[in-house]
Amino acid sequence: MDQISLNVHELTENWTLLEDERKLVSGKRGPTRLGFAVLLKFHTRYGRFPRGRSELPDRAVDFLARQVRVPAAELDSYDWTGRTIEYHRAQIRRHFGFRECTVADAEEVTAYLAEHVAREERRPERVRAELLARLRAQSIEPPTPGRCDRIVKAALRAAEESLTAGISSRLTAASIRRIVSLVGDGDPVGGDAADSRNESPPSTGIRLAEIRLRETGPGEFGPRKIKGAPAPAPAPAPGDLNLRTMLVEIDKLLAIRAVGLPPDLFSDIAPAVLAGWRARAEAESPSHLRTHPLPLRVTLLAALLHQREREIADSLVELLISISGRGPGRRRAPGDAGRG
Repeated sequence: MDQISLNVHELTENWTLLEDERKLVSGKRGPTRLGFAVLLKFHTRYGRFPRGRSELPDRAVDFLARQVRVPAAELDSYDWTGRTIEYHRAQIRRHFGFRECTVADAEEVTAYLAEHVAREERRPERVRAELLARLRAQSIEPPTPGRCDRIVKAALRAAEESLTAGISSRLTAASIRRIVSLVGDGDPVGGDAADSRNESPPSTGIRLAEIRLRETGPGEFGPRKIKGAPAPAPAPAPGDLNLRTMLVEIDKLLAIRAVGLPPDLFSDIAPAVLAGWRARAEAESPSHLRTHPLPLRVTLLAALLHQREREIADSLVELLISISGRGPGRRRAPGDAGRG
């Protein structure tokens, strides 16, 4: 709890006992009186009870102590466990119309978060903020931090399962086989073979590492080094290097398009979610990707292919402009002769 941020305005706004609240406090004495007051105002401010004295700002305690006319130091004698505090909590819940979070409440809010929040927001801290806001709007006291974490994880997991199942259902069996062949899978979908002659499953003809590699211009591409091979030839001219890079990128683009991704595959997916899937596909090793359930594995790889297809097409346009504009064999236009 940040105690320094509490200025006079915030103390007055959030920690002043109202008339009806003073009536609740009036029948109590000493540490019990002050303890009840801090529980009451903390719940008013945060929609839950403090987990101990350490969560209470000293300035707020002093401010309340002056209002109930009990020395602030007496709060140290307040019992944070036992029947008294449980009675105080129950009394405060009744006053505000709150109730404790039940198993049914947790299941309902998990389903709500999975359907309305976690499909577009994948950051746990933001989903947790939505969880607390949802519970407060329904006058439900949040469960323990550990239980809140479990609800958030369950909502994120359920949303991911729903999203990836939807994405994979839009793909043909042949496209799925081509996608998972990037990480060395066999026939993940089972059933019939590639065609009536029971040929092996179709492949992209390209490796995942090559899809991930960005080769966008001179200086970023060169001949592969093969152990035991003779020394490479002298470096080609810049124009030749651009052309070679362009041919490699064309091969990649054709291989990606051969997968057969529908153009609207990710049309209803939030850009941040799509970017997150692509980042995972780039960061995880093929062996790690193979451990994911098939819908998730397919979705991650499809997200990478989808975005790399666009990036490669853009880079080819730039390379074409570079070759046509500065290539060593560029023909002169009529009237160029004699120009300096």
